[in-house]
Amino acid sequence: MSLYDDAVLVLKGYEGYEGYEDQEELRRSYLEHLAARPDGMWKSCDAGHVTASALVVDPGRGRVLLTLHRKLRMWLQMGGHCEPGDPTLEAAALREATEESGIPGLTLLPGGPVRLDRHPIPAPCNWHFDVQYAVLAPPGAVHEISEESLDLRWFGYDEVAKVADESVVRLLEATRARL
Repeated sequence: MSLYDDAVLVLKGYEGYEGYEDQEELRRSYLEHLAARPDGMWKSCDAGHVTASALVVDPGRGRVLLTLHRKLRMWLQMGGHCEPGDPTLEAAALREATEESGIPGLTLLPGGPVRLDRHPIPAPCNWHFDVQYAVLAPPGAVHEISEESLDLRWFGYDEVAKVADESVVRLLEATRARL
């Protein structure tokens, strides 16, 4: 199965979670995007492309690891572009989280994507159709800053709204509801 086929299956099965009515509309728009663009998984698709991200969570200590994105200069979850070697969206999200956090042994929170978030990006690509997962940090996890980050920092659940935008706050809310 190709990454494209996996993405379509994941999106067809995605139900979101109670309290976020926009998720069904987003799910349909993601599927329409992919149906119209066989290259819709890749950065080269000018109409936008699917990305995979993951919120790194340490539920035992009530905190999340955020990255200060080098280009955007915003505190965000780990994530980015799908690569040809990624067999699934889950694998892409886990790869991105591991690469950007430097933490080995991350595990996906069961149940598939936690949220969808479509956001504009500078031309020529126009849109990221982000499929958002959550990953659990192993006990005693030590992070390491990657080239894509200016900083990495653990934030308590109650601190996230003070440093990150609404998309990260909504991702944290959805993750905590699943936990």
